[in-house]
Amino acid sequence: MIFGRVKPLDAILATAERKSLHRTLGWFQLTLFGIGCVIGTGIFVLTAAGAQKAGPGLMLAFAIAGAICIVAALCYAEIAAMIPVAGSAYTYTYSTMGELLAWTVGWALILEYAVAASAVAVGWSGYFSGTILNQFLGIHLPAWLSAAPLALGGAPGGFINLPAVLIAGLITWLLMIGTTESARVNAVLVAIKVIALTAFVALTLPSDSFTAGHFNPFLPAGVFGGFGTGVGAVGAAATIFFAYVGFDAVSTAAEETKNPQRNVPIGLIGSLLFCTIFYILVAAGAIGTIGGQPIMGPNGIPFPTGSEELARQCALPRYADMLVCSNEALAHVLRAIGWSKVGNMLGIAAFLALPSVILILMFGQTRIFFVMSRDGLLPDKLSAVHPKWKTPYVVTAMTGIGVAFAAAFLPVGQLADIANAGTLYAFMMVAIAVMILRRTARDHKRDFRTPALWLVGPLTIVGCVFLFFNLPSAAMLVLPIWGAVGLVIYFAYSRHHSHVGRGIVDADEAPLH
Repeated sequence: MIFGRVKPLDAILATAERKSLHRTLGWFQLTLFGIGCVIGTGIFVLTAAGAQKAGPGLMLAFAIAGAICIVAALCYAEIAAMIPVAGSAYTYTYSTMGELLAWTVGWALILEYAVAASAVAVGWSGYFSGTILNQFLGIHLPAWLSAAPLALGGAPGGFINLPAVLIAGLITWLLMIGTTESARVNAVLVAIKVIALTAFVALTLPSDSFTAGHFNPFLPAGVFGGFGTGVGAVGAAATIFFAYVGFDAVSTAAEETKNPQRNVPIGLIGSLLFCTIFYILVAAGAIGTIGGQPIMGPNGIPFPTGSEELARQCALPRYADMLVCSNEALAHVLRAIGWSKVGNMLGIAAFLALPSVILILMFGQTRIFFVMSRDGLLPDKLSAVHPKWKTPYVVTAMTGIGVAFAAAFLPVGQLADIANAGTLYAFMMVAIAVMILRRTARDHKRDFRTPALWLVGPLTIVGCVFLFFNLPSAAMLVLPIWGAVGLVIYFAYSRHHSHVGRGIVDADEAPLH
């Protein structure tokens, strides 16, 4: 039967243990992984895009996205501790709903991780070009080397985002060296980000420029901007939701974690709670000091982020200094209120710290591919581990190439929305998997149980569907089109090479490498 290939939990755990990645990460490193991914993506990169969609309602958008993430994290915490293997939502679906749906989840996770990594690479490029090159070195990188083409929603004169390509290549190299080394570098970068954002909050909230008038109107595009428009507070929440994939990356690292039954839930929930507070405080400081009203179109709806129309408006002198037009939003805010030197320092912090976000997103992506290859759904060579570095180097290199290509030619707003299409689908499937396992594996050891799962599970599903249908229509179409391509690959290759389909489901299966 097409939905009949369910891999037993015992087989998943036994196979992972025999062909496991090296366990090196503790709860503190896991929490830093989560913080490193969450703090940075939404604040450093998407503040301007979110404000263009919702205006001051960006604060409400962070609260909406955070609330949905909290219930999703509770589902993730139970199932990640129960099934502490690499693969995240893909593995969880395989053990509950079967191989075909697991494949669709794994395929969708490419949109979640690789495309999101591309979006952050584009965001890093903005800080690199604006702060490092422009402010410090006096170098103005031409638009054709620093932005996506206008035809794809980029800046006038843009052709390729070269800095984004270079940072993607550097992170790929670092990940190939080894997980432990990556985690150590990440710990330093997380500290830089937290210090920089703390300074931002301390300077903006008590600033003389901070005024309640900047929050009026609070919801210029309303709470709901309309189906397929991607604007309003809910539309902004759908976009910035991709900033929360950090806690998902924590679960993908479960197989490389010491004592995962205790450490994974701590890393998941701890990082999410810490980061959500920062999101709201920084957004309040940015909007309260210089304002965050969107540039409205002739129909009274904000111009779409990453659109050709918005790029043209932001090129006009009257809009050039607005928050919604900045490629380095937080540094821009501090310069505007008289803290130019601190703004430049924050730009340096973003320049140094955003690579940690790219690192963790690419880390999660490579581990998804690793497990799908280990299950036979992708070629065996992809699960090869380097004899010296002990990392899945083949798939890491492939992921790096894909991330660099998307970062070169697409703007950050469009990349974020595309990433969310895959993210929301995966989160929904995790919630379904947790509820199924409560019935099919009642006696399986659970070191963490989701409280009130009868309520939390359905809330996660409804919340993810709700945000999905508030994405721009183009982003909503990406998921079914991408999924159709994945199904062709599945029926052409994966279904015939599947280990479960060939009856290889226990720890005695032949080694892949």
